Amino acid sequence: MKVLVLTGPESSGKSWLAAELQQQFGGALVGEYVRWFIEREARDTCPADIPEIARGQLQWEDEARALGPPLLILDTHLLSNMLWSQTLFGDCPTWLEEALLARHYDLHLLLSPEQVDWTDDGQRCQPELDERRAFFNATQAWLEQHRQPVQVLQGDWAERRIQALRAVALLLER
Repeated sequence: MKVLVLTGPESSGKSWLAAELQQQFGGALVGEYVRWFIEREARDTCPADIPEIARGQLQWEDEARALGPPLLILDTHLLSNMLWSQTLFGDCPTWLEEALLARHYDLHLLLSPEQVDWTDDGQRCQPELDERRAFFNATQAWLEQHRQPVQVLQGDWAERRIQALRAVALLLER
């Protein structure tokens, strides 16, 4: 099983691209637990929600891993939970990073906030490009610090799609 993670700032095309990749290559797709959580709770999240959100994301990932698909596509993983917790609340439960580092991921596609428009969907909160750049930089720094396999995707929507399709085709050839 190859495990692929789409990561990066909001409104950079992760969910759209995850669906495109699943359509092209098959496999299992795991969405963002936090989106489901926010819709269910119908309120802003608070620091006390972070452990529940992280455990929910891990549970969805574990359930998909247990199916053993040839390709597992994760629309997000605990890194986003960690960075959002730090961004919104200035803190993050330490066990999140430990849990993240205990798992194997074959490739992270890190989506740049550049060259695509921010879209408000009722849950997003970083309309300013500088905020999304900072989130991108924090994501990239963590991935590089922890020697995680990463490829940055840039350009418009069509260019991102082409880059992602190539990256996943190469991943599946290994």
